Amino acid sequence: MEKKQYPKPQQQQYKKPAGSSFIVPAVVEEVVGRTDTRGAITQIRCKVLDGPDKNKILRRNVKGPIRERDLIMLRETEIEARSLAQTKRGKKR
Repeated sequence: MEKKQYPKPQQQQYKKPAGSSFIVPAVVEEVVGRTDTRGAITQIRCKVLDGPDKNKILRRNVKGPIRERDLIMLRETEIEARSLAQTKRGKKR
């Protein structure tokens, strides 16, 4: 009996399946500051560890306790948070 020769599996591109999303791990590199009227939201800079945007650094808003070197899971890596508004207190005109 002859052995069947199967083709070698090729390296596939990392594609997003239609209608679903990836969950991508990221590590917190810097805590930028607090935002929201009550300071409930923390703005961070994080580095994506896997997926098509690997090593990309994003600015995100996070609710809850967070510190540097924490691992977070991102649902998407395409949208980035706006930078915090700088206040002009103490500056002369």
